[in-house]
Amino acid sequence: MKIFYVILDGVGDRPIEDFDGKTPLEAAVTPHIDKLAKEGKTGLILPVGEGIAPESDVAVISILGYDAEKYYTGRGPLESYAEGLDIQDGDLAYRVNFATIEKDSDNLIDRRVGRNLTTEEAKALGEEINQKVKLSTCNADFWFRPTIGHRGVLVIRSYDGALTHAVSNTDPAYGKHGLFGVAKETFEHKLQRCVPDKGYENDETAKRAADLTNEFIEKARKVLDESEINKQRILSGKLSGNVILTRDAGDSLPKFPKLPDIHNIRFSSLVEMPVERGIALLTGMKIIEVPPPTKDQKSDYELRVKRVLENMDDFDLVYIHLKGPDEPAHDGNFELKKESIELIDKHFFGNLLPRLDLSQVIFAVTGDHSTPCEIKAHSDDPVPLLVFGKGCDATSCFGESEAKNGEIGTILGKEVLSLLL
Repeated sequence: MKIFYVILDGVGDRPIEDFDGKTPLEAAVTPHIDKLAKEGKTGLILPVGEGIAPESDVAVISILGYDAEKYYTGRGPLESYAEGLDIQDGDLAYRVNFATIEKDSDNLIDRRVGRNLTTEEAKALGEEINQKVKLSTCNADFWFRPTIGHRGVLVIRSYDGALTHAVSNTDPAYGKHGLFGVAKETFEHKLQRCVPDKGYENDETAKRAADLTNEFIEKARKVLDESEINKQRILSGKLSGNVILTRDAGDSLPKFPKLPDIHNIRFSSLVEMPVERGIALLTGMKIIEVPPPTKDQKSDYELRVKRVLENMDDFDLVYIHLKGPDEPAHDGNFELKKESIELIDKHFFGNLLPRLDLSQVIFAVTGDHSTPCEIKAHSDDPVPLLVFGKGCDATSCFGESEAKNGEIGTILGKEVLSLLL
C-alpha cells in the first residue's frame, strides 16, 4: 500500500460573486480530484488551530503531525538549512524578500518587486551584496543567498555574543505571535525598523540582533540602489529590487524526531519551495529532486508525476507540495487561482491516477492553509480535506461547501497523518 499526501498550497478560499458564490476550488473543473472525493471521504482541517492564520512553515509542520508550539524555531532557519547554509545555535536566520522602495523614503511600492525579478537577477544582486556589504556594528559575518525569484535567506553570526530570534520583522505584512509568523490582513506599506520584541528591550542578544539587522538592510539598500541590474530593470519599465525585507527570525534549527523513526515507514517528499525542503530534510524524508516551477505548468506537473513514479520503490508515503494556487490568491486573482487548480487536476492528477492501481493506494488531498483572494493573505478559514482509499461518504465533489458535511468532520492539521496511517 502506498500513501500519497498531496498539499495544494493556499487552496482554501471564500465564496466569490463572479463565481456565483462558489470558491475558486468549487468553480474549477476538476474531474480527477472529484472522482477521488466521490469514492472517498471528506472533511475540513484547521491546519494549526482555531483562529490562527498560519504561514506555510507552521502549517506544514502541523500537518506532518508535529506540535508546532514545541518544535518550531522560526522560518529563517528552515529555509537557510534547505539552501545549505550552516546554522549554529545563536545565529540569526531570516526569510527575506527583495522589494521595491521609494528613493529616500521608507514607503514600499511593491513587497515582491512586481513578482518578475528573475532568479538569475536576484542571484547577481546577491553577489553584489555579499561582496560589498561589511558589518561593523560588532564583530560579525553574514551569508545572504537568493533562492527563487524575489525570495532569499539571510544568516547573521556575531562573534561578540549570541543573537536571539526575539526581534521584529522589517516586512510590514507579517507580525509575530511568539515564534509564529502571522500574516496581516491590513498593514502600512512602509519598511519597518527592526527592534527587540516586547520584554527583550534590555536584552543584549536582542539589541545586538536588531542593530545588525538594521545595519545590513541600510548598507544593502545602498548597494542595490547603485546596481546596474536595477538600473537596467528601471530602463525596461520594471521595478527595482532595491531593498531587503526580513521576517520570521530564528536562532537555532528545530530538533524534530524523524518521521521514519516515529512511524516505521519510508517517507519521501516532492516539494517546490525552500521552506518545505528544509522541513522535509529535518524530518527525515528522502527528497525527490525536481527543478523549481516554471511558467510551463503542464510540463512542470508532468515531470513531477514522472519523478514520483520513478521513485515508487523507495517510499511508503510521499508528501507532495504544489505551490500553484497560492501565488494568484496573494494577488487577488481568483480567475488565475481557479485555472491553477484546473491545471493541477488535468496535468498532475490526470497523469498520475491512470498509472496507479487505485486499490493499492491511499490519497489525501488538502491545503496547508486558506488564502482567500478577497484579502490576498492567509486566513484562519478551515481547508477542505479528502481521503481516498477506504470507504466513502455522500460527497459528490471536492470543495469547501461539500467538505463541511463530510464524514471526517473538522479535525486539526496534526491529526491528518495519523488518520492516513
